[in-house]
Amino acid sequence: MGKKVKKEVEPPPKDVFDPLLIESKTAATVVLMLSSPENEVLAKACDALYKFASKGDENKVTLLGLGAVEPLYKLISHEDPIVRRNAIMVFGIMASNHDVKKLLRELDVTSSLISQLAPEEDVVIHEFATLCLAHMAVEYTTKVQIFEQGGLEPLIRLLGSPDPDVKKNSVECIYLLVQEFSDLHAEALAVLGNYLEDVHALQLIQQTGGLKKLLSFIGVSTVPDIQKNAAKAITKAAYDSENRKILNEEEVEKYLINLLETDNDEVKVAASQAISAMCENLASKHAFGLQGIPQLVQLLSSDNEEVKEAAVTALANLTAASPRNARAVAEAEGIKPLVNTLNAQRDGAIANAATVLTNLAMQEPFRINIQSHGIMSVLAEPLRSTSSQVQSKAAFTVAAFGCDADARTELRNAGGLRPLVELLCSKNEEVRRNACWAVMVCASDELTAGELCRLDALDILEEINLSTGRKNNFSEAALEKLLDNNLSRKYSQMGYLSSSNIITDGFYDCGQIKPGEKFLSLEQLSMQELTDRRAVIFINAKPQEDLEVEKAQDSSYEQAILSPSISRKGSREKARKSKGKKEEEKSKEVIQITPKVQDEIKLENSQWLPPPDFILLDYINNASKIILPLTTTREQVVALAQGIIEAIDPGIHWNRLVADKMGGPIERDKLHDFSWELHISEIEFELKCNVVPIGKVKKGTFYHRALLFKVIADRIGIGCSLVRGKYNRAWNEVKLVDDSPQGIAGLLLPPHEYIVDLMFAPGFLIKQGSAEADQYKNI
Repeated sequence: MGKKVKKEVEPPPKDVFDPLLIESKTAATVVLMLSSPENEVLAKACDALYKFASKGDENKVTLLGLGAVEPLYKLISHEDPIVRRNAIMVFGIMASNHDVKKLLRELDVTSSLISQLAPEEDVVIHEFATLCLAHMAVEYTTKVQIFEQGGLEPLIRLLGSPDPDVKKNSVECIYLLVQEFSDLHAEALAVLGNYLEDVHALQLIQQTGGLKKLLSFIGVSTVPDIQKNAAKAITKAAYDSENRKILNEEEVEKYLINLLETDNDEVKVAASQAISAMCENLASKHAFGLQGIPQLVQLLSSDNEEVKEAAVTALANLTAASPRNARAVAEAEGIKPLVNTLNAQRDGAIANAATVLTNLAMQEPFRINIQSHGIMSVLAEPLRSTSSQVQSKAAFTVAAFGCDADARTELRNAGGLRPLVELLCSKNEEVRRNACWAVMVCASDELTAGELCRLDALDILEEINLSTGRKNNFSEAALEKLLDNNLSRKYSQMGYLSSSNIITDGFYDCGQIKPGEKFLSLEQLSMQELTDRRAVIFINAKPQEDLEVEKAQDSSYEQAILSPSISRKGSREKARKSKGKKEEEKSKEVIQITPKVQDEIKLENSQWLPPPDFILLDYINNASKIILPLTTTREQVVALAQGIIEAIDPGIHWNRLVADKMGGPIERDKLHDFSWELHISEIEFELKCNVVPIGKVKKGTFYHRALLFKVIADRIGIGCSLVRGKYNRAWNEVKLVDDSPQGIAGLLLPPHEYIVDLMFAPGFLIKQGSAEADQYKNI
């Protein structure tokens, strides 16, 4: 052999010779030693044969001729790990020879070699067992054996080995197993996909050319299972960001796009899912947007619900934070099929269709286009879904489109507000948050806000906001938005209206509502029996049509208040029967106004309407003539409160506006003698109702005057707030800029807040935070 092989034989326990040093210079002698019963002899013999075979192919042929393969085959399953290791090392070297491989196939060594790939085996055994299998896997029959004996899975597992040689041999073997071997492709790819999530394994496969081979299956193969499993393998690999970069470098996008045009639905699903996973890579998202979106849009019309779901999910990922791709969807005429997909059978398809439409809605032209397809009507059904995923996305989409008045009307008419309000009670945090958001957006107009309140949205939101675990930013904003469009309730509950809360016709003050107490509508309050409770003061200034209407106001108050629950038609008939011709004409004239009043206060679907308050209308008209010509806000505030204004002719004085209409100034020490309660009771008795128009009040206390001031100020453009205090107190707050200090011209000073005195010295401005202010609020 060119080198002596020394072997030391261990003596038996007793009655044996001492150890002998064995040396051999011939391969034949060492091959004979493979039959020794001594483990050490076997180990050293195998080691010597490994070194001999490593020197060249000629030596491998020599060992084959000496019959070394058969005894080595027996040793690769030897119980001694060193013997087993050294024998496998010889096999790994010799298997590169064609004739040796032929004999190894005849001996069916693959099963024994695969058994050596167990995780607990030595890394050297892993190295040479995989090397031997890689040499043998070039033959078709051996591929079948390796696959049928379960060799592929342990080979793939060894891709994660810390030893680079083990990795290299495993990759080569796997590569050979799947090379144009169509019977194994599908199964091999299915198993391979489980291990491609490891970035190091994928890098190794890329370096050895295996990744290109994998992708070639997609481009060349026409076998659906191969295409499907290749796409699934890509999907699993794409869960890792580094893997996505590698796949993008190999231009995986073009292969996946081609799969979308196959005739097999399973392949289309797998390709769409792979596209979804790859979208996390921005370069891939851009590539798919340029070429793949039209194909995905076409799949939305598929009869296969799974295909439809996979395609729309891919579109959802493609359009996320990508205006370019959203535009591509619209240009591919995807809006109509997306809206239709909201009626799909699978929850995932519905949820993702809603997501895509929401992504498109970020661009106004597309939002308008989507609205033209009646999206709000279609969303009413997804809002009723039992799937929290669908509920959340549907509510989010409502929030995206609810900024448009026509869209809100459409949702309201489609019955979508009720299920939306019901979602406020969801135990799912995301559903509840998105529902709050949608309610906040939809509460932008009085009609929708009123319907939401009728469906108990306010009560639910108040309950949510009392819980630290359930409330969110949107729940608080939604409550505020609803109250801003229901100022009567806001003032009743919160006792405050800001300068931006403009009081319009239909507002009423029913006093501070108690916690848990039901807030009643003006119609409900008007139908209650006459009681000694605090009167409800309502606002309804309707511009007069002519002088005859103005003359009819007194009779109209009585007629409307006495019959509040009767329809307009019933009121008209009753008026005709109970009054003479003159009164009948007056009633007709008032009735002619009520449809316009209805438009003003927007009490849709209600047969009852509050009567117009022409006295209040006069107040507003007079105030406009007197106040608007004044040049500063301070002058306007004082004039409105004080009511004594000098016109162009200093000798002409106007009647007081607020204070005089409510009984004039009151001396502080005689406030208790101001019998406003009796006056209000007389009005209630006269009208046979607890609801009183503010124009009827001639003796009013703090809260009457403050309300009247706020109403007139809002109509003529003076910004002021309305604040409710205790013990029938209420006041108005205005912000005014003081004059610059003397000698400093043009200095811009911050505004200060003042309370407007309407009781004791009408027109006097009390600086907020002063002792006088506290006294005005609390006396």
